[in-house]
Amino acid sequence: MRTAFGEQFDVPDGYLNTASIGIPPAAVADAVERAVADWRRGRSSPPDFDADVAAARAGFAALVGVPVERVAIGATVSQLVAQVAVSLPAGSRVVVRAGEFTSVTFPFAAQAARGVVVDEVPAAELADRAAEADLVAVSVVQSADGAVADLAGLRAAQAAGTTVVLDVSQSLGWLDAEIGWADAVVGAGYKWLLSPRGSAWLAVSPSVRERMVAHQAGWYAGDDPWTTVYDLPLRLAPDARAFDVSPVWFAQVGAAAALPWLAGLDRAAVHAHCVGLADALRAELGMAPAGSAIVSLSGPDVGERLAAAGVRSSVRAGAVRVGFHLYNDANDLDRVVRALKR
Repeated sequence: MRTAFGEQFDVPDGYLNTASIGIPPAAVADAVERAVADWRRGRSSPPDFDADVAAARAGFAALVGVPVERVAIGATVSQLVAQVAVSLPAGSRVVVRAGEFTSVTFPFAAQAARGVVVDEVPAAELADRAAEADLVAVSVVQSADGAVADLAGLRAAQAAGTTVVLDVSQSLGWLDAEIGWADAVVGAGYKWLLSPRGSAWLAVSPSVRERMVAHQAGWYAGDDPWTTVYDLPLRLAPDARAFDVSPVWFAQVGAAAALPWLAGLDRAAVHAHCVGLADALRAELGMAPAGSAIVSLSGPDVGERLAAAGVRSSVRAGAVRVGFHLYNDANDLDRVVRALKR
């Protein structure tokens, strides 16, 4: 059991795979276990989960830096991005980074029948090319290599009239960066937000909210889900809740315990801890600092050597990916260094 930032984590030594799946604080896992036990014994009632949904929504809003009224809930990133994509005017031009995670790009590419054109461009050209497009969609931190997007350049493109959609699934929870200015911010909970899979959120600006259509409207998108659950007419929530998807209950229970805690941490300290370990690894291996918690490692037998040393990692885009989060420490760093420099 490790202690980090005031919480305990039952995380094994050498676990550096947060970019695939985050390890929850013990208190988060305990909350989910209690909810499952109540379900198992017939003590659950659907309205009981409303408070968890609200707490998790507020936690995401605080982490992004937007009013809670701008946040919709969902289960996956692609599900929420699709609500933005399907509301684009026919013939819109979209720019994405080459090599972008497909949960960000596929929802827009699927609009081709409506004349929506999606161009992939090199990362170095993304901000400049974005200024020529109607919308740009990009991960703030790339899944495969940990590269951090040019947020200042994207903000300049927004000032020129481009809608900016940011995926924060690989950044929110460790990166200390202002992102509330973006037109849409989407993120999954099961990585750096240390929540169960099945929790995701979308924060939308008022201008984007006005042109979106609630194509997935269901009972939970109603003005009051417990009184608008039957019969027409359509009675959607007046804010971003109109884009809510029925919650995955146990995922929201975990998120309700994790996100408010994460939102209350010293973000600069979290950033310094995670990036400090990652850049220390880069320095040990002769790599330049990158300001990212994710490190992409190439070379013969890297994955096998790390696995033999008890390091949990993953392979993305032909390289081994490791990531440093709150619960990692110098021992994890040393384990990687010893494995790769012996």
